[in-house]
Parts: sequence; structure tokens; C-alpha cells
Amino acid sequence: MAARRRRNADTPAAGAPGEGAVLPADLELQDLYGAFAAHGLDDDDLDDAAVLVPPVTLPSEAELAEQAKAVPMIGWALKLARWAAPHRAVDELGDLTGPDRAPAARLLGLAPEQGDAPQEAVVEAMRAWSLACDLDLVEIGTTAAGEHVAVPGPDLEQAEAGDPETVLELWLTAAGIVRELAVEADSQELESAEDTAEADEDGLNEVEDARDEAAELLDEALQVLYETTAFAEPGNETVPLGVLAALLVVPEGEEPSDELLGDITDVMVALDPMLADLAELGVLEYRPIDPELFDEEEGEDEQAEPAELDEAESARFGLVRLTPLGQYGIRQWLLEDGYDAPLVGDLARGDAAELLRGISEATNVLPEEELKVWVAGREPVAAARELLAAARGTDAYAPMRRLLCHSALSLLGAPAEPAAREVLDDPELGGGVRAWLVSLGVADVPAPDRAMALWTVVDAFAAQLLDTGGDPDQLRELVTELPVTDEPVGYFGELWRVEHPYTADVLEAVGELHPDRAVAKEARKAAFKARSRG
Repeated sequence: MAARRRRNADTPAAGAPGEGAVLPADLELQDLYGAFAAHGLDDDDLDDAAVLVPPVTLPSEAELAEQAKAVPMIGWALKLARWAAPHRAVDELGDLTGPDRAPAARLLGLAPEQGDAPQEAVVEAMRAWSLACDLDLVEIGTTAAGEHVAVPGPDLEQAEAGDPETVLELWLTAAGIVRELAVEADSQELESAEDTAEADEDGLNEVEDARDEAAELLDEALQVLYETTAFAEPGNETVPLGVLAALLVVPEGEEPSDELLGDITDVMVALDPMLADLAELGVLEYRPIDPELFDEEEGEDEQAEPAELDEAESARFGLVRLTPLGQYGIRQWLLEDGYDAPLVGDLARGDAAELLRGISEATNVLPEEELKVWVAGREPVAAARELLAAARGTDAYAPMRRLLCHSALSLLGAPAEPAAREVLDDPELGGGVRAWLVSLGVADVPAPDRAMALWTVVDAFAAQLLDTGGDPDQLRELVTELPVTDEPVGYFGELWRVEHPYTADVLEAVGELHPDRAVAKEARKAAFKARSRG
């Protein structure tokens, strides 16, 4: 699967819209976004979501296998494979012979029991038979008499029984086949070059380039869907096709120009049939572009400004939703290509030390989700004790572990209070647990002594430095909330003496970000003293 990337401003988009089509190039892009803003799919959130391949939550393999068997094409392929027992005549290509084609359509419920089978029903049945052959649910052989026959394949019984590993392997193979066929169909306008006498090397190269571009576009679109689905609130996974195309076309940090709006339209039209093909295998749910959009004429209102779209009108431009089965498939493709595509809960399988260390060191993790998985079903006091023990330390990640520990305590809630009281006097944990107990409304929490209070200030700020990667926008508010008195000389005179591995780093950050020049100056001086002491 191709690595997803933003297109450069000079990268042309694939495909071409129909003449006279009313598509996003004719509308303000914010209209397409705005119609779905209530669903949490605004541009900023989607852009932030597209930085890494995030962890996803998937149903069990048994549930996924049930979903795969429920996909019509998979179910039809299984039925036809069983119908082939003990053997069935086929032609030299492995296709059903003429007399069996209508019965196959009737078997699948595509044609009435009596009368002629409609041609489209026979075509669908033949497609299902072809898939059964591609998946080795039926095997083709030749008898001693030279007759071509099909027999059920060795995996049929396990697939019919719903064996998760067998079913999912079959589905993933089928999805890969459809994915390749969808790309082939997208480049079909150039396919005729292969079949003409005039086809030269340049023409064939053009066909190959078109296939590569279509494959790259589809892979990028699927990865964007994977990312946005991972970050979407339950029930809000549907993405307007225009939004998906914009994420693929608009370069980082740029507003969509009129030219880019045209490119967005082109990408939408190119993706439309490919997404429809993948919907057949249950990879996604797709509402295609309304074909009537291509027939609507602007007429006398050609110069009029396009009306603002409501949600129903915007939906005519296409809607796509990645299914859990689709998430599973894309994740497998990503893993096969060497990408790190974790599952939510991967880091929550061990003890508290493994949990906090794993979250602290991971580059693509949803900390809150991992903590929720870990604390679920655990006895609060025992879990809190384990977390607090794992939070101790003076190594580089220790402040982050303590921050995560406090978040986990909040998930455990008041029942964890006894464990917190046990470490009130711990020099590394005492300040944090006192603050946590106060947040619970506990009234008899003793105030920390000065040394503990100052150490906790440094530790908490250090944790934010690690958590935000030093992002000044996120740290600025924290800096201004430091309990600096009217005498910053005295405050920083105490703070630089705190024995903490991040003391100098914290003071340097305050010196760079504090809006009060006098306070910032004293922080920088204190940072120099802390460094000199080291």
C-alpha cells in the first residue's frame, strides 16, 4: 500500500469531470465541509488526524469473519462452490458452461425459478463463480476422458463452518482482487491502446502510468479513510467524498484555490467508481456521486453564485464510510508493506510498568484509550498501587509516566483513594497524588511542603514538555499559570535548586515563552544557574 502523502501544488489530479457537471469546482469548498461540521469532520481535525497511522479498535476475528461471510459476493462464491460438488462441467477457461449459467443465477436468488434468467443475473452469477475460482473455493481439473470439471476446494468446509482464519484470509484475498480490478477499470480509457495496431511503446507506457496513478490515488484515499475513521467519534465515521478528495489534493498549510477546487472535482470523479467497486466486498459503505449532477444545466443562472449546501444536498456529491471489515483489510495491507499500524489495547496487555513505558515511548498511540483498556475490570486499589509504583523514577520518561499515572487514577476514581494516601509522603509521587485527591473533593489532604511543591511544579511542566514535544502554542498557557509571585527573583531562586533532571529545560522554556519580560529574564538566568550546577 502506498504511503499516503499530500499532493504538491503542481501535482495534477487523475480523472476528468463530465462536461457541464455541477461538482465542487463550482462551489465554495467550505459549503462541502460546513454541511457536515456537526459530525466533527472539520478540516483542522482531519488534518491533525492525518499525521500518523493511528491505532484502531477492531471487533474480534470471529465477528469480522461473520461480517465477511455476510458480504453477498463471498456468500455467493461459497454457495456456488458447494453446488459444484461432487463435480461440475466447465469450459477450458474454467467458466460454467451454458446449461449451468441460468441455474447458477437461480441458486443465488438472482433470477426467478421459472422462465428465462435475465442477462444481468447471469453476469452476476458468473462473477461470483469467477471469484470462487480465484479464491480456490473450487478447483479446476481435467478427467481421463479430457473433460474439464470443477470440484470443491479443500478450504470450503472450513469456510462454510465460519473458521475465522480461513474466512478472513478468503475475504482479504477477494478484497485485494477487487482493489486491483477497480484500478484497472479506472484506467480503462487508455486500455484500448493495447488492442490497436497503432499501439507503440509510448502508448503502453501511458497505460501503465495511468494504472500506477490510479493505484496510488486509491491507496492514499483508503489510508486517509483509515486515519479519519480511527479519530472519529462513534457514529460519525462518514466522510463526504469532497472532504476526502480535498485532503488528497490541497497541500499542507494552503487554502484551496480555484484551481485546486477543480483538482478536487477530478479526484472525486476518479475515486467514485473505485470506491463503488470496493463497497461490493464490504470494504466500505458508499453513496456514489448522484449521476444527475452531470446532467443538470446551469442555464440562465450560469453567473449566479452557488447556493449554500445543506447536508442532504452535499450528500449528492458522495459519502463514504469505512467499515470495521475495511479497517481490518487496510490494516493488513499496511502491515504487509511494513507500516506500524497498531491496535488499541496493544500496549495494555502487560503490567503497569509495560503500559506506562509503552505509551511514553510510542509515536502513534491514543493514551486515554490504552489506559481505559488497562484499568477495565481491575480492582481499583491494586491497580492504583501498581501504577504508582511504575510511575517512580528519574529517567528521561519518568515525568511522562507520572502524568499518565494521574490520568489512570482519574479513570479509577474515588475507589483508588487508599492507594494514593499510601504515597502522600513520597518525594516523587506525593505532590501529584495530593492534587488528585483534592480534585476528588477530599477535604483532609495535607498541603505539601515547599520542597515537594516546587519539585512537583518542575515534574508536571516536564511532563507537558514531553507530551507536547515542546510545542510553544500548547505550553504558553501553562507557562503563564506558573505560581510566580511579585518577586520572580525569589521564586526562580528556589526553583533552579530543585533536584530534578528537567529543571534547566523547564526554566529555559519559561524564559522563552513567558509574556512578562521581567519574569522571562529571571527564568533564563535561573536556567543558566541550573545548567552550571550540573
